[in-house]
Amino acid sequence: MAEVLIVDNDKHSRKEIRKYIEKSKFRFLTIFEANTAQRGLVLLKQSRPSTLILDISLPDMDGLKFGRSALQLYSDLPVIIVSHLKMFELVQEAINSGFSAYLLKPLFKNDLYQALERVLPLGLNQELHQTIKGNSHFSSDLKNPIESAIQFIQMNYGYSLTLKQVADQVYLSPSYFSRLFKEEVGMTFVEYLSFVRVQKAKSLLRISCLPIEVIANNTGFSNPSYFATTFKKLVGKTPSEYRDQFYFQEQGVNP
Repeated sequence: MAEVLIVDNDKHSRKEIRKYIEKSKFRFLTIFEANTAQRGLVLLKQSRPSTLILDISLPDMDGLKFGRSALQLYSDLPVIIVSHLKMFELVQEAINSGFSAYLLKPLFKNDLYQALERVLPLGLNQELHQTIKGNSHFSSDLKNPIESAIQFIQMNYGYSLTLKQVADQVYLSPSYFSRLFKEEVGMTFVEYLSFVRVQKAKSLLRISCLPIEVIANNTGFSNPSYFATTFKKLVGKTPSEYRDQFYFQEQGVNP
């Protein structure tokens, strides 16, 4: 999804990064924030972001460990570290962990822009391809059934999915799967599936000129009317209104 997740317990730092992004060509990104690793992990599971921006000094977990956990969930997720710490060992560990960049605080906006420029185009191209083409490679991890279910949904949201179908993929009864899913994700299965589909649709509305009915079809909605109703319920705007707001921003016009 065309989103960035900022995990940093420093409110000023999060606000600064948000301001830099919103005043740049990357303003199409939807920004989510977390001040703890626990909250960040919930947001990661709920929505697979395009980029993770992460401070390594978190109150409830070592940031490097959190970054590695994020890569276990999404192996191709770009992870950008931002930190006051200038120790070479930390930079080396970040590189060895597979992170994409290590930026020092106070953060210079051009450094952030260069890092986003480097990691985002590939991620967004892959996202667009996966949204249209789908992904058929799935292997269930019996030790982590809900994470596996999330992975399966992220790969197959464009198809008709039922709770029973997904529960069968992770070898759980529908009733137990439903209860466990709500406990771990904080949404019901139906709420999460609608959330994922709408988030994917938002990405396509922002980064493509595809007709709305095509976007509806490719994100798993049975018809454009149901898509529009669900989209407005979750976003507060119709798909056309949502797309137009980005067009007007590009033109420097207030709609």
